[in-house]
Amino acid sequence: MTNSRAAVTPVENGGATQRRGAKADVAIIGAGLIGLATTRALLIDKPRTRVVVLEKEPELARHQSGRNSGVIHAGIYYPPGSLKAKLCRDGRAELLRFADEHGIPYRRCGKVVVAVDESELGRLEELHRRGAANGARGLAWLTPDALAEHEPYVVGVRALHVPETAVIDFGAVTRALAHENERRGAMILLGRKVTAIESRADGHILRFGDERLEARRVVTCAGLQSDRVAALTGRASREHRITPFRGDFHALAPEARSFIRGIVYPVPDPSFPFLGVHFTRRIDDEVWAGPNAVPAFSREGYGRLSVSWRDTRDLIAFRGIWSLARRYYRTGAAEIWRDLVKRAAVREMRRYVPSLEPRHVRYATCGVRAQALARDGTLVDDFLLERDGGVLHVVNAPSPGATACLAIGRRLAKQLE
Repeated sequence: MTNSRAAVTPVENGGATQRRGAKADVAIIGAGLIGLATTRALLIDKPRTRVVVLEKEPELARHQSGRNSGVIHAGIYYPPGSLKAKLCRDGRAELLRFADEHGIPYRRCGKVVVAVDESELGRLEELHRRGAANGARGLAWLTPDALAEHEPYVVGVRALHVPETAVIDFGAVTRALAHENERRGAMILLGRKVTAIESRADGHILRFGDERLEARRVVTCAGLQSDRVAALTGRASREHRITPFRGDFHALAPEARSFIRGIVYPVPDPSFPFLGVHFTRRIDDEVWAGPNAVPAFSREGYGRLSVSWRDTRDLIAFRGIWSLARRYYRTGAAEIWRDLVKRAAVREMRRYVPSLEPRHVRYATCGVRAQALARDGTLVDDFLLERDGGVLHVVNAPSPGATACLAIGRRLAKQLE
């Protein structure tokens, strides 16, 4: 998660564009990383395209694009040959070039994936196999002594070093994309919540407040609201629903930041669909532990007690959440317990960093991840697109969505054509 979420100065946020009946070749709903990356790809391919981006918030990077740990992934988790593997590798390279061009700082600090006992070694070897097949460079096995050279305070029976992993401020990336898109001719309108999409023979009419926009084609990249925005075209999905998961971050006290030099991840647990506790030294040199993953009762509520009655009603009314709860109730209960009890969370962290004490750890902030869930309780692990005539809906864009945003944007621009 990034702390800087100020609005970009040149982006329209007021009455200067209160025109009725404005027209565009393409309307993008959502000015997050993927929406803005799609805009950029469209304008690079066809510079004369009239693109209007509509964002419901009064500032950029208010949700997932600005609320994440800032990790640029190397692509070791995804099945070789899969779309996610390709988009992650391509997107990582494009993102670093983009950061160089725009003067956005990043750091290739590398990551160690640590097995704390023998039972995790098979899964760790599978990560190595996948990473090598996906083209990740410099992968290396670490013995406990070699691990100590990289991370002196971290313990484990074996570790995998992933030197290409990096950190960046994705909020800064979002704002740089907005500036570049405006220089290329896009119009980005903040504070415009689209409430209706009407399809016509020659295109679509988008309504927001007392304004309207005519567009030949539409791409929706609405993140936490993606299923609801997709439903505006009249074809609400009965098979998938966005299920929000809150992820809390803890920060290490200044005197404990030396415990982590780069990034430390656990070996993924196949009994749970999220990674578990991990440590990240961010671009601002703060060290965060997390995020965890607990059901959220507000899609855009960033407090532990945040509740939206609409979001809660939608959550409990969907069959898939009950199927998911039955499947993972033991692991989920442990995750909720560690969320509520600080000592339990610290106990899990100490499996990797024994020197940590409760006094070294404080609650920092949280984010909410948009996760598409199927009716049978299966978490949708891949990118999910739904097309409705001339409207392309991005319903699910899980990790590595931020890392791969520029590659995803290129792919969406091509699919739109």
